[in-house]
Amino acid sequence: MEKSLARYIWATTRLQQAWILLVVAISMIPYFLSFDLPKQIINGPIQGNGFETPDATQTFMRIAYTFPYLGEVVLFGGLQLSRVQMLIGLSMVFLLLVVINGLFKFYINTYKGRLGERMLRQIRFELLDRVLRFPPSCFKRVRSAEIATMIKDEVEPLGGFTGDAFVQPALLGGQAATALIFILMQNLWLGMIAAVIVAVQGIIIPRMRKRLLELGRQRQLTARQLSGRVGEIVDGINTIHGNDTSNFERADIANRLGRIFAIRYKLYEWKFLVKFINNFLAQVTPFLFYMIGGILALQGRLDIGQLVAIINAYKDLPGPLKELIDWDQTRQDVQVKYAQVVEQFSVDNLIDPKIQAVEYKTVPPLRHPLVATNVTVLDDSGAPLLQHVNIEIEPAQTVALIGPAGSGSEVFAGLLGRLVWPDSGRLAIDGHDILELPESVTGRRIAYVAADTYFFSGTLRNNLLYDLKHAPLTDVRYEGAEAAERRWQVMEARRARNPDFDLNSDWIDYGSMGISGPDGLYHAVRPILDAVLMTQDIIDLALRSQIDTAAYPGLITRIVELRRALRHRLDESGLAGLVIPFQPDVYNLQATVGENILFGVLDRSSMTIRQLAAHPFFREVIIENELSTDLFRMGLAIARNAVELFRDLPPDHPFFSQLAFMRPEDIPAYEVLLQKLKDSGIETASDEDRANVIRLSFAYIEPRHRFGLLTDALKAKIVKARKRFAKDMPDDLRTVIEPYEPDRFIARASLLDNLLFGKVNRGHVDAAEQIRATLIRLFENLGQQRSILSIGLDFDVGSGGKRLTSAQRQKINVARTLLKHPDYLICNRPLTALDERRQIQIARNIMKNRHKDGHAPAIIWVLSNFSLASDFDRVIVFDHGRVVQDGTYDALAQEDGMLKKLLS
Repeated sequence: MEKSLARYIWATTRLQQAWILLVVAISMIPYFLSFDLPKQIINGPIQGNGFETPDATQTFMRIAYTFPYLGEVVLFGGLQLSRVQMLIGLSMVFLLLVVINGLFKFYINTYKGRLGERMLRQIRFELLDRVLRFPPSCFKRVRSAEIATMIKDEVEPLGGFTGDAFVQPALLGGQAATALIFILMQNLWLGMIAAVIVAVQGIIIPRMRKRLLELGRQRQLTARQLSGRVGEIVDGINTIHGNDTSNFERADIANRLGRIFAIRYKLYEWKFLVKFINNFLAQVTPFLFYMIGGILALQGRLDIGQLVAIINAYKDLPGPLKELIDWDQTRQDVQVKYAQVVEQFSVDNLIDPKIQAVEYKTVPPLRHPLVATNVTVLDDSGAPLLQHVNIEIEPAQTVALIGPAGSGSEVFAGLLGRLVWPDSGRLAIDGHDILELPESVTGRRIAYVAADTYFFSGTLRNNLLYDLKHAPLTDVRYEGAEAAERRWQVMEARRARNPDFDLNSDWIDYGSMGISGPDGLYHAVRPILDAVLMTQDIIDLALRSQIDTAAYPGLITRIVELRRALRHRLDESGLAGLVIPFQPDVYNLQATVGENILFGVLDRSSMTIRQLAAHPFFREVIIENELSTDLFRMGLAIARNAVELFRDLPPDHPFFSQLAFMRPEDIPAYEVLLQKLKDSGIETASDEDRANVIRLSFAYIEPRHRFGLLTDALKAKIVKARKRFAKDMPDDLRTVIEPYEPDRFIARASLLDNLLFGKVNRGHVDAAEQIRATLIRLFENLGQQRSILSIGLDFDVGSGGKRLTSAQRQKINVARTLLKHPDYLICNRPLTALDERRQIQIARNIMKNRHKDGHAPAIIWVLSNFSLASDFDRVIVFDHGRVVQDGTYDALAQEDGMLKKLLS
């Protein structure tokens, strides 16, 4: 990267800078005229110079030029105006100059802003582009939070400075020089005074501000380190909680904040000292003008018009001068920031941009062996991880890599996946070093999967198909305003040296899956999900999800049909008791008290249970049906039981997953509330306390919690209140509560709740599993499995895929590499979160299915279960970074070597 920010800006924006500098130079003409015009107004029509008689006139707006050999050429003879007319004419010219100068400033500032934002976009993209080209070893030393902070925040001032880099000193310097020259032309001595003060400001203030730059650099470094430390705390929160080190982290953060405070305090002290001195020097000059200029005017050596013009001109001198000094400080500040960015992003062995060039065509298969020749890999301390490894792996060959912990088998798998770079030797295919092959080849024809997974925020579908998004493969047709917007986006992207790829295009490489388009996705994805045992997990996710009515109109219309078909299936199988249906006149024992009162689904995003409990109409219904005292007593009993059972448990204890009434952090508050209400009833409780207690009863389910709080009389009251609530519900509640109706789809309920139209009877063993099995068969028979699977793939996986279990993440990770249909599949212990039986089952499914599409990939698998090695064509045994055995399983098992020791 270019180390000088000024050279970097000029190299990338010199044409734009040259144009705006020309505009600035032209703008100095009306700026100078605006200084001279007040003197003409005062000395002429106001004081009467040239208007000694009442009928005297003067020429206005005469335009003439003197040319060599031609003499004076009059372009416009002007107008003869009286004294008042001249005053009005000159004033109108002054107003015109004000407008012209304002328009120049508007254009210059707008142009600078656009130029700066375009430059900021360019530099941010360049930095991210370099991150994408960092060698793998760099990511061991950098913190993601620090890199993100630098790209997002620390380069922000660079964009703002881009527009000012050359224009600002030219504009401000031109304005200051114009004002100073005008003052010198009016009076040499007053001009010299102004020049001396300007020189003092220009020398002293920048030197004092060097200390500000150093303090600003320290502040930036400490703030960046704080950002990285906070990121570490978030990533390592489980380790912190598990080892009681939260107070150590608090101490560390407090110490860092203390250092930042000290730096910022010094910064403020020095900043305002500089400001005081600068303001003092700026105010000394008017004092001298009034005193010395006044004396000269009294002596007749300076007329009043000149003095007013000088003072008026000086009024416009401190502003540009101060801004020019500020610009110089900003220049030094952003240069420091830019130097730090360059230092952080200048790394050795950066990947060549050609390797990551976009490729739209289908990449042909790799039909040559992978050859590792004398490969040695060292860790950061210089210790060998692999030593002089020589291995050749043929296409379509299955290879098991095994060895004890630290043997080097995992490192060799990372080498094949280009995640580890050799320190000596090379890995080649068809004579080409694999590190020099385009990623369009290695990224499509070689697949690497390990136990550590990363999922981007978004749907499960987007993450499953992520490995297939290589290039925009379709042209999106835009019309009208969208087409104009797209053309503008492309133009601006090219000006900022960004790629103009259309993100709305279809990026998925369907051809690599053996299909022609999105219609074939189900048939390509389903067998792979079955192979990795993920289909049922996705169906479970679908059953727990709410359905997007716009995306699945066909399924929505068949919900009632499916609901009845499920009821018929359960009746036929003698399993009708597995579901307790919703009935308007019957209390549902498996539903919560709140669900029984509402007999519908509450939109929690619009109204919380606490807000519902405090709603006037809800309170009216509760009181009217004599439920307030009963629910208050139930809430108190629940609070006592919850506090007694859970108050001594840590907040992350698994028992809290069974606590539906309150969060772990609510326990102390309810403990205090119980003490407060110990000897009082509902009558003396405040409205807030009453709502906090009653809301606990809403989550109560008698068969599940078994506190013995639900009587037949209370159930009858609840059913009666339900009818009143449904009949007279106000509009504000109707918008957030969707009632249970047997013949319609319930948009706010999950797919499972819509199909059951009731609650699972937890009194039956394995009721949920039996219902799920029945539903899966029902979906298959009625041809709905495609829609259900699609709903499951719409599931939002959350940040980093944390809404999925570790086992689900690993299975999806394997599935998305299989979808590429690679020529070489490298599996580096990818399923460690699964039990041994399922690991073996998935591995054998992959081995069995690899011939189905007519193209069998080579499979290189680092095994956790060594007995599975017998299923592979070849076994390579590592120990201490060296290959100690290489051959078929049967042959090596007969040898008295490392394999036999590992199997014993």
